[in-house]
Amino acid sequence: MRALIARDLQLAARVGGSGALSLVFFLMIVALVPFALGPDLNLLSRIGPAILWLSAVLATLIGLDRLFQADEEDGSLDLMTGAPAPMEMVVLAKVVAHWLTTGLPLALASPLFGLLVALDGTAMGATALTLLVGTPALTFIGAVGAALTASIRRGGLILAVLVLPLMIPTLIFGVSATDAASGGTVPFTTPLAILAALSLIAAVIGTFAAAAALRWSE
Repeated sequence: MRALIARDLQLAARVGGSGALSLVFFLMIVALVPFALGPDLNLLSRIGPAILWLSAVLATLIGLDRLFQADEEDGSLDLMTGAPAPMEMVVLAKVVAHWLTTGLPLALASPLFGLLVALDGTAMGATALTLLVGTPALTFIGAVGAALTASIRRGGLILAVLVLPLMIPTLIFGVSATDAASGGTVPFTTPLAILAALSLIAAVIGTFAAAAALRWSE
């Protein structure tokens, strides 16, 4: 598993993975929304967490279609399927590597991008924490769609149609947790705990579902 994670991280660093593209896409959305809404800083700060979370959801989709498709095209996936390691471990390793190059940078960069939507320090910290907890759920959910479309060329649109509805609960509780930290009526730990539970559930179900989809495609 460590070897698979190291392999994917090296490939991402060598050829330029989806992490940089996701960050640029994230920045583009966050930078364009204030121009569309106008100079109302109160409005921006109120909907800022929702903007950041929606941008993170869309940015996570960047490169997901290549999560297994690249290995399918060059034959690496066949070798992984025939290896002694179970397919669930292969899927888990590849998803962890994808999150390290995509989801983690988005969470770490969110406080800086929060300046563009007039967030205060509390909201920035809460948004970063919720993204850190919630982006694994987005990645594991996306992995299921990536496994289903691994053998389909240019399956990015199909992937988005499949996984975006499943990402809505994570988006809802991510924004709710950030709003709670900024003075909402619900304690911050309640939606944050639900968000963590969604990530854990997605990790278990997503790993087994993606492995089953890859076996079925063979």
